[in-house]
Amino acid sequence: MASRLNPYLSFRDDARQAMEFYKGVFGGTLTLNTFGEFGSPEGADADKVMHAQLEAENGFTLMASDTPAGMEHNPGTNISVSLSGDDADDLHGYWEKLSDGGTVTVPFEKQMWGDEFGACVDKFGIPWMVNVVHG
Repeated sequence: MASRLNPYLSFRDDARQAMEFYKGVFGGTLTLNTFGEFGSPEGADADKVMHAQLEAENGFTLMASDTPAGMEHNPGTNISVSLSGDDADDLHGYWEKLSDGGTVTVPFEKQMWGDEFGACVDKFGIPWMVNVVHG
């Protein structure tokens, strides 16, 4: 898999409905995973979308998630840029450069879903997520 860059949208509680809408707009294949499927089967967030990905036949990729309870959600500023793939060297390099002089919001390390992931806001205020796919 080559590395890809795409928008990542954040919703309060309606990521599933939004992504189903976008599937109706763009077509393609939609995958959805909940917080319950990734280690939080109890609680208010269990049925919320932890990660959704729409792969349209024209090459468009759109990712999204619901915002967990207790985390801030600001419509209008609820988009990040996602870098993901399996080229660990390239993605680690991008992470180092993007986070340099910025603010790390999630340390770049192995996560419960098995990938390496980190989130930061670069020195220009743009939020980034970097994910190295393992397995």
